[in-house]
Amino acid sequence: MDASLPADWLVPDWPAPPGVHALCTTRNGGVSADPYDHLNLGAHVGDDVVAVQANRQVLQSVLQARTAGARAVFLNQVHGTDVAHIDGATPDAMAADACLATAPGAVCTIMVADCLPVLLAHRAGSVVAAAHAGWRGLAGEQGQGVLESTVQRLAGEGAPANEVIAWLGPCIGPTAFEVGAEVRAAFCGHDAAAEACFVLQPGGKFLADLAGLARLRLAALGLNAVYGNDGTAPWCTVRNASRFFSHRRDTAVPGGSGRFAACIWRG
Repeated sequence: MDASLPADWLVPDWPAPPGVHALCTTRNGGVSADPYDHLNLGAHVGDDVVAVQANRQVLQSVLQARTAGARAVFLNQVHGTDVAHIDGATPDAMAADACLATAPGAVCTIMVADCLPVLLAHRAGSVVAAAHAGWRGLAGEQGQGVLESTVQRLAGEGAPANEVIAWLGPCIGPTAFEVGAEVRAAFCGHDAAAEACFVLQPGGKFLADLAGLARLRLAALGLNAVYGNDGTAPWCTVRNASRFFSHRRDTAVPGGSGRFAACIWRG
């Protein structure tokens, strides 16, 4: 672990291309009060605006310590499939659920609290991307979800899927993500292999493996170099309350949930 990072932030364990940097924040290192304690980066969840700005500055300072002029670009994530091409001048709050960057210092930033953050990089390091993969965006329509849209945009930038690596960050785990039959149908209706990611529960609901579903989608696109979240307990946002925000857990008990972020950029 990089000693200059706030305690327990994650640095992806993957063969990062030259000049590509990535990290994932946790609850640690910020100033927000309960229930958003401490490093809430979401400006839309009911937290004090001044605290959120201070927390975002913590992240900016860490980014700039690694790459002079680096800036996190925060999206307005709407559980869709749109992909924004960002640079250092891109304003915050653009409506999109994924972004890519070729310009150095433009930090693709995805905020989550149960949804799956996916970071991607061309093996040559020429382009990077990040996607917000909740079940709706991951499923998409007719098999065209946010990962398909992102991988297609990467290909348009000269990074075909077989030359791209991916890292899956923390998300709600397969022992905590209970869903209805409509969620299962959204995936299995397109790909029978997705059935392995759903376990029937008493009462007719299912436990779903969100990271497993993402791995299936990426493999179908020809992207097989996938690292990070393997569905085990340490990656689960719900089961690790002291480390990760969880919308499902936190809104049910404390009454509000913050957001942590996964970031990738070219240095």
